[in-house]
Amino acid sequence: MPFAPETVQNFLAAPFDAVIDVRSPSEYAEDHVPGAISLPVLSDEERARVGTIYVQESPFLARKIGAALVARNAATHIEGPLADLEGGWKPLVYCWRGGQRSGSFASILGQIGWRADTVEGGYRRWRRLVKEALYDRPFPAPVILLDGNTGTAKTDLLARLASRGVQVIDLEGLANHKGSALGSQGPQPAQKAFETALATEMARLDPARPVVVEAESSKIGRLILPPSLFNAMKAAPAIEVTAPVEARAAYLVEDYAGLIEASDGRIDRLDLLRPLQGHEAVDAWQAMAREGRYSDLARELITRHYDPRYAKVRARTTTERMTEVATETLDLDGRERLADRIAAVISGQSG
Repeated sequence: MPFAPETVQNFLAAPFDAVIDVRSPSEYAEDHVPGAISLPVLSDEERARVGTIYVQESPFLARKIGAALVARNAATHIEGPLADLEGGWKPLVYCWRGGQRSGSFASILGQIGWRADTVEGGYRRWRRLVKEALYDRPFPAPVILLDGNTGTAKTDLLARLASRGVQVIDLEGLANHKGSALGSQGPQPAQKAFETALATEMARLDPARPVVVEAESSKIGRLILPPSLFNAMKAAPAIEVTAPVEARAAYLVEDYAGLIEASDGRIDRLDLLRPLQGHEAVDAWQAMAREGRYSDLARELITRHYDPRYAKVRARTTTERMTEVATETLDLDGRERLADRIAAVISGQSG
């Protein structure tokens, strides 16, 4: 009987030795069940070819050609990545909607003697469970915001809080973006993949304990936070981290090293700030970058761009401030001490 989980938690706790995604590589790349391995039974080109034959010539011919391709690709997988597996192996196989591709591959595996099963509804079922978790239900745990102006090491502090047993979700890590105009860290995941990662993190939360997330707008780069989380964040109390401009500038130089400096010594992403700050300011900032004056640049960005924008945002919000945690330094020892203090605040809140 096909596996038919009713929640993300049920799916992630599936009692199988492996999860196999037999969809095409492009389907897998856009999003997939966490931990699933890609063993496509049709390549992107093969899938397009079979689909064209189905529409333009004959469903029967398409199925016959598709069956031959599936068998050929299945043989490659069995002789390759699956070659050394023992007889008691129990995989879970899924395709787009639990139909021919996963059924065909699972049948072949079953004939070998492996205890293969399929997912009722395939990837579409997984996607439905993710959407229900993110869009149809309230966020499953109380939220505490970690707030503070740019350069207060909030993302670094999240990792240190996690090492101290605090529940955290690193939204910027999931989104592969630092959340600011200069925060790109490379390609971001697709929205579906971001939502899968977020739903997976949410499924692991203890609903009786608070979870700490960094204060964000409704978008991180081009990715949109689902309403259940963003509404919980808007209603959440905040722990605000404060530090002097000099300490924040020094931390930014450390944190952004190699991230925003282009090979010619210019920070090309500063061009994104021209509509907000004007050509004269951005030209001056790029000159600082060319001259290697990164501390000066960080101070300028903090005082002339980031802090004024934070002030405007805060003036429009009514976030309750739980406490302020101030520090004079954001070096390694300073961040360790900050994490201890914040963890103590959260422990007192949850206790």
